[in-house]
Amino acid sequence: MPSASSTRRAAGGAAFKRINRAMLLGGFATFALLYCVQPLMPLLAGEFALTAAQSSWSLSISTAALALSLLLSGAVSERLGRKPLMVAAIAIAAATTVLCAFATSFGQLLALRAALGIALGGMPAIAMAYLGEEIEAQSLGLSMGLYIGGSAFGGMGGRLLTSVLTDHLSWRVALGVLGAAGMVAAWVFWRSLPPSRNFTPAEPGWDRLAAGLRQHCSDRGLLQLFVIAFILAGSFVGMYNVIGYRLLATPFGWSQSAVGALSLLYLIGMFSSVWAGRLADRLGRRGVLWIMLATMAAGLLLTLAASLWLIVPGIALFTFGFFASHCVASSWVGRRARGPKALASALYLFCYYIGSSVIGWLCGVMWQSGGWPAVVLALAGLLGGALRLALGLRGVPPLPAPPASAHLGCHVAADGRARLH
Repeated sequence: MPSASSTRRAAGGAAFKRINRAMLLGGFATFALLYCVQPLMPLLAGEFALTAAQSSWSLSISTAALALSLLLSGAVSERLGRKPLMVAAIAIAAATTVLCAFATSFGQLLALRAALGIALGGMPAIAMAYLGEEIEAQSLGLSMGLYIGGSAFGGMGGRLLTSVLTDHLSWRVALGVLGAAGMVAAWVFWRSLPPSRNFTPAEPGWDRLAAGLRQHCSDRGLLQLFVIAFILAGSFVGMYNVIGYRLLATPFGWSQSAVGALSLLYLIGMFSSVWAGRLADRLGRRGVLWIMLATMAAGLLLTLAASLWLIVPGIALFTFGFFASHCVASSWVGRRARGPKALASALYLFCYYIGSSVIGWLCGVMWQSGGWPAVVLALAGLLGGALRLALGLRGVPPLPAPPASAHLGCHVAADGRARLH
């Protein structure tokens, strides 16, 4: 029986290209469906007689359900396989988005959005695990970067497409069109993605899940990456949640549409995630992650300026650093994790989405109490902690190489880059 490393897809091959094409589309569809309601919140508030806080639950309930479903979906995929669960996740999320267009009450809409979040829990962590199993280690950063780039473009595209369709037609038509497009994406994803070569079904039972949790949580390197994920997502969401309030107010006086156009900076994330993935494949994750976190911090500090000529580039630099850091950290989890890989990816993303909720809320509190300087102070402290963890990861010992016959997602490179596990 060939070793797992010998059956992984290498850059340049036809299967490698098919995997990357499918994952790019899967990432786009996942985050377009997840974030498409964000620009609709004022319209939902008007139609269903809601406050702004109540309307925001149309997104919050999805992200909360997604975070909670990640751990379960990771365990299910260890038994049923990667590809079937990912295809089902996109298809069900697309179907619920179509049904959202026919919701007659806000309660119905929330129930459907919660179902969407639960379904999408079967995509992000499983995608990371699939790539960790099927892509050779030297090309994993590139593949992860393409997936995250597709996610960034989906988050931006879902917002923009919904806004344009709503302006010309209605929010219900917008959701219906986006849901139908998601169903097409699920079909193309199913046709494009090659079946797993290196997946081995796990034995059923909660004992194995508990053992996997203990194994991952006893790895100091993984724990530090989980905390970094919490800070990364929270800082990014917190920045974009609050910066609009500053730019709408005097002395800037931006319009709402101009603030919404800031999401175009997500295009930078498409570039930075792929670029950072390639750089990490070449130089190693230990030497790249801390630099990208420092880039985020530098961009954050630029937003303290009084001039838009520094604020907007600061947001762009912050966005660049975020997507690059997320790409490097998430691919590192895929390389380092032993045992149930999807569970390790699920733990990373669970911390990621919980961080977006907690720190995003914290930034709102800081804005109310001390304005933008207080927000920057809080985020700078958090990013400083993440930077310290990333520097500490440089001293975490690498995992030993698995036996040649083991079907694991990590191996030691011949050039000595075993430290990258």
